[in-house]
Amino acid sequence: MHIQMAHGAGGELMNRLITDSILKNLTSEKLGEVGLADLDDGASISLGNKEIVVSTDSYTISPIFFPGGDIGKLAACGTINDISVMGAKPIALASAIILEEGFPLADLERIIRSMNTSCRESGVSVITGDTKVMQRGAIDKIVITTTGIGFADRGKVIKDSNLSAGDKIILTGTVGDHGIALMSFREGFGFETTLRSDAAPLWYMIEKALGVGGITAMRDPTRGGLSAALNDWACKSSTGIVIYEEKIPLREEVIAASEMLGIDPLTVANEGKAIIGVRPDRAEKILRVIRATEHGRDAQIIGEATDRHIGKVILNTTVGGKRIIEPPLGDPIPRIC
Repeated sequence: MHIQMAHGAGGELMNRLITDSILKNLTSEKLGEVGLADLDDGASISLGNKEIVVSTDSYTISPIFFPGGDIGKLAACGTINDISVMGAKPIALASAIILEEGFPLADLERIIRSMNTSCRESGVSVITGDTKVMQRGAIDKIVITTTGIGFADRGKVIKDSNLSAGDKIILTGTVGDHGIALMSFREGFGFETTLRSDAAPLWYMIEKALGVGGITAMRDPTRGGLSAALNDWACKSSTGIVIYEEKIPLREEVIAASEMLGIDPLTVANEGKAIIGVRPDRAEKILRVIRATEHGRDAQIIGEATDRHIGKVILNTTVGGKRIIEPPLGDPIPRIC
């Protein structure tokens, strides 16, 4: 068997690759509340009364400049958000960049400035890094790997497995924007004039929500989209999840492009949204707080966790039916993050 594109797409094939070929060959101690085997957005290291949260990710997007951002913004926001959804305040990033010989220096500087702007928006600094160059044709322009560091009070790290039956699920905005905007721009479908990537750092929005209390789980639905993230929650927390089609916010352009391409927007990557599991008595207050922020204006309560349908995600459709939302096998739009 050989590696396929779908092995890096956030779906079932990637999960099998991680568990069957990577985790089984690693020996890793759990140093804090969250370890490698938890397969959350990061891991933690206990240090006194704090948890140091660490997350790492790589970005191979094509094209590297797109409506709403570029690979630098994407790398910064993606890692900041992975730290944030674990309930930790992001404080620093490390960045490793691999460049293709012949890459324009002006483009590199533009990407670095974009990364810096997104970091500064969240009070984060790039504190260390590495740069390598490979011969022309060995890679496609540029690859960026970022590692984020944050901290939370000990016992306050938020894990996927903490979701409980009865918890409400908040989605902080429209889904599918990033993936469909990139596909449209890349393939010339004509939606790029009105549809932009949603790439954004979410810490300040999440910080306000955390201040209300009652949050049990958080995730940014990147690779594999909303479908993959909710299925992960259901499996890790041993709950069922019921969502309501009419409550899921979608832009008209995303609906139109998805129908034209035959793509389910629930499986498409997002880079500026979060799903948040909350205790039912705090749901409306948290929703109001999120809607008052720049990146949460379109937030909705889209469903709840239940003690039925364990490990599955059920969609109540607008026509009164029900269907199981399966985790995607791969990503319908490759190389968008």
